[in-house]
Amino acid sequence: LWTLCTAPRGAGVAAAAAAAAARATPTEQSPVKAASSGEAPEHRALVLTGFGGYEKVKVQTRRGGSPGPGELSVRVRACGLNFADVMMRQGLYDRLPSLPFCPGMECAGTVSAVGEEVRDRQVGDKVMILARTGLWQEVVNVPAVQTFLMPEGMSFEEAAALPVNYITAYMILFDFGNLRPNQSVLIHMAAGGVGTAAIQLCKTVENVTIFGTASASKHDSLRESGVAHPIDYRTMDYAEEVRKISPKGVDIVMDPLGGSDTSKAFHLLKPMGKVITYGVSNLITGQKKNLVAMAKTWWNQFSINAIQLLHHNKAVCGYDLGNMDEEYKLITDVLLKLINLYNQGKIKPKIDSVWSFDQVADAMKHMQEKKNVGKVILVPEAPKEESKKAEN
Repeated sequence: LWTLCTAPRGAGVAAAAAAAAARATPTEQSPVKAASSGEAPEHRALVLTGFGGYEKVKVQTRRGGSPGPGELSVRVRACGLNFADVMMRQGLYDRLPSLPFCPGMECAGTVSAVGEEVRDRQVGDKVMILARTGLWQEVVNVPAVQTFLMPEGMSFEEAAALPVNYITAYMILFDFGNLRPNQSVLIHMAAGGVGTAAIQLCKTVENVTIFGTASASKHDSLRESGVAHPIDYRTMDYAEEVRKISPKGVDIVMDPLGGSDTSKAFHLLKPMGKVITYGVSNLITGQKKNLVAMAKTWWNQFSINAIQLLHHNKAVCGYDLGNMDEEYKLITDVLLKLINLYNQGKIKPKIDSVWSFDQVADAMKHMQEKKNVGKVILVPEAPKEESKKAEN
């Protein structure tokens, strides 16, 4: 639902990615040690060993290899943690590698080696990377086409926070939503990674009214960021609260919730309004997969036919980056627009907290319990206290 594969030629890049993964097979956890003569050095990686609770993601060691044709080796400095990773840990996706595998859809680091046939990257380049999985490692071999040069002045933490959340928010608001001046938007989970990205992007359009759902403790932060009407979804009916302020409803609803909330979103739309559904976070009720929650969510899932849409003058859109394997140019164009907005100072990833690989269970718990305001970042080594304070 939030997974991402940036392949210009689906099968070719998939094969390259598979080859890169094959050269980095996980082993049982042990201290990283220097390689013997002729062997590549070992590095630390986060590995999903089974579906279930936080303890299923473990620090293990892998032995890397040289990049193949068209690939780069990158020394990873920061990785993004997404809500999709929480769902992946519980086995809630149907397109996952065989266990055990390394999660991680985005990271940033420095190019340490360049394979044959690569002409537009060199050792020392700072890059951000997009992939379906496999990036929560100290060293990764990836197809060069899945890397993007970081702009000047961007930190590794910011670079790891930008791709998935900002591409998602941008395409929902502008490609599907056609957001224009004087419109209104309801953003669910407004303090999360996609939420904070969407708020910033809404602020690039004149006079957009933002409604945002989040727990009450986050409302001051949301107001400071540009949310006109924060709503506490835990104590209020957000649909009723929106209607009190805007009786006709809103122009766009960003729906990562699914289930009955998609129906509420549709009925909150003004004529010519759009609901874009891009997740099913209502499936997550605890550490492990909850079959009752799954049954309830799918039973209450919104359904409508074309004739009903015609009468309502509304649109329902579905968005899933993981099913854009053939849309490499489209994704690249969006990311270049985002880098331009960053360079103009119009967007800036908000970092909630930085956690080491050894703290991954705590980081995932922090996100799953929705304690974050902004992006949760993982780094291979424990962050320096002073830099962690600066990020916060």
